Amino acid sequence: MNHATDLYPPVLATSYRMGFTVGEHSAGHMRRILRIFLTRWELDRLSDSATLALTELVANVVRHVPGRRCSVLMLREPYGLRVEVADAVPGVVIAKLAGPLEESGRGLALVEAVTDRWGVDGTATGKTVWFECDAEGAPGHA
Repeated sequence: MNHATDLYPPVLATSYRMGFTVGEHSAGHMRRILRIFLTRWELDRLSDSATLALTELVANVVRHVPGRRCSVLMLREPYGLRVEVADAVPGVVIAKLAGPLEESGRGLALVEAVTDRWGVDGTATGKTVWFECDAEGAPGHA
């Protein structure tokens, strides 16, 4: 017997979570998913900065996480948007200043530049790198 589910369950009104094995082209798919939710949540104006930051976090998983497994959580918050990318590799990540001739090393500095806040939380099984973008007119936003 076939079973139909709600095409837009209530939980998607405020969040989206999915586990991925990411590759070179995964960031493009995740950007599309994020844009869909930003439109649904009436946060379209955050699209450029949020999709760029998500791209950088996914690129770090592709480069630095064995097996390339991660989970992505997108949250509609009262102040705007929070995105988390979690993986199973413990450790600290920092935004560094790459030299002018270095080919990599600018990703987290870019995340810091285009978002309102970002950080890293250690977990029992790895880490979660997150960023937040404030919506214009949200509480606490100038």
